Amino acid sequence: MSHPQLELDRQLCFSLYRASRAVTRAYRPLLDELGLTYPQYLVMLVLWQRDEPAGVGEIGEHLGLDSGTLTPLLRRLEQSGLIIRARGKDERRREVSLTEAGRELRERAATVPARMAARYPDAPREIDELKTFLDDLAAQLA
Repeated sequence: MSHPQLELDRQLCFSLYRASRAVTRAYRPLLDELGLTYPQYLVMLVLWQRDEPAGVGEIGEHLGLDSGTLTPLLRRLEQSGLIIRARGKDERRREVSLTEAGRELRERAATVPARMAARYPDAPREIDELKTFLDDLAAQLA
């Protein structure tokens, strides 16, 4: 018995998965220049938009990551000299702050969005609409 609704190419989840992998691959050479993986880049984006230390929980909330996934990312960023992890005023809270090298990397990373946008120059409006749709979808499914 045929079930066309189960065809792989009809699945929204597969289209999202394929697009996500393609975007991540497209970022790879740009992030290699910075010495970052894609998940590390996302962590750095959270930190770059702040002027103060961020709690590990706050970073995880922004990125939708649990501490088990986030901790190894933070450890590698700390070993790279880009961040410092320290206890906050509340001993139970770990705070993450940028080092001078982490702040300097922001300047080099500032070209990444424009370089990525150059890969799809004819679609800026569609990209904005897609981002809005995906943000709404994520919010509804959360």
